[in-house]
Amino acid sequence: MKPAPHFLVMGAGSVGCYLGGCLQHAGAQVDFVGRPSVLHSLRTHGLSLSDRDGRKQFVAPAQLRLHEQIPSACHPDLVLLCVKSRATEAAAQALERHLAAGTPVLSLQNGLHNVTLAQAVAPGLNWLAGMVPFNIAEIGPGCFHRGSSGQLAAEEHARLRACTGLFAQAGVPLALHADLKPIQRGKLLLNLNNPVNALSGLPLRAQLLDAAHRRQFAGLMREALALMRLDGTEPAVLTPLPWNLLIRILCLPTPLFRLIAARLLRIDPQARSSMADDLAAGRPTEIDVLCGEIVRLAERLGRRAPLNEAMVARIQALSTGPTTAP
Repeated sequence: MKPAPHFLVMGAGSVGCYLGGCLQHAGAQVDFVGRPSVLHSLRTHGLSLSDRDGRKQFVAPAQLRLHEQIPSACHPDLVLLCVKSRATEAAAQALERHLAAGTPVLSLQNGLHNVTLAQAVAPGLNWLAGMVPFNIAEIGPGCFHRGSSGQLAAEEHARLRACTGLFAQAGVPLALHADLKPIQRGKLLLNLNNPVNALSGLPLRAQLLDAAHRRQFAGLMREALALMRLDGTEPAVLTPLPWNLLIRILCLPTPLFRLIAARLLRIDPQARSSMADDLAAGRPTEIDVLCGEIVRLAERLGRRAPLNEAMVARIQALSTGPTTAP
């Protein structure tokens, strides 16, 4: 019998726990590396997974392989890199110290440059870019809930191609693309709502039903989209609406927005941004790889991005730790 695929989740946070749990429930062997506080919760409560479609899964504590450090003699078929962007360099160096040369590592992080940074500090591993489109929230100890829809995306690679059947069986289908850059830029545009959500104090759906918060999101997106196009980049469309139309619809009065954007509002009432969780927990945020990326793009083009600049300043003023650009 062919052995079960072996995955190493580097960064057992919301994304890492959800994806790793889904893959283990589908029959994969999964090792989780994470913070002591997260691992303690998993050892105590196990790993509970749910989604907006009503699916519920559970992995008992005794079935979880949990580690504070990369286990010795670890030979995964694929690593899922799910640490925050500020931890990319340290995680990449640790992986290279422990894993065989050429081990494929799929970055499932926010931001555009994690793979470039990881490749620079750990060139012995095979770095691949990926994208997580849906929202995952920790709704209780060891409980992770997917509150929105979408399909995982990654750059084309033979090892990933061999895993697509398992990802589909796990309920997290993976689409492969020859060029992931437009998709990453599209995700960046959508992620500009993260700081708006974090500042609002509201769940995502409730925040999107507030006209003032929608207009703020639209302004950040409009500014970023103009700069991307000036740079010769057209981001992939990741919603049912093209970017210009989406921005216009976000600015409509709430009754019209609710009517026209019904598909966009198919978000679980529990969903919230990871940045909201970071601010609430007193952790540094990823604002520098979101709005900060737009600010740096503007600087390279000899322009300004005042709305994104202001958002970086607001979030950094509330954050207890520094953010680091990849």
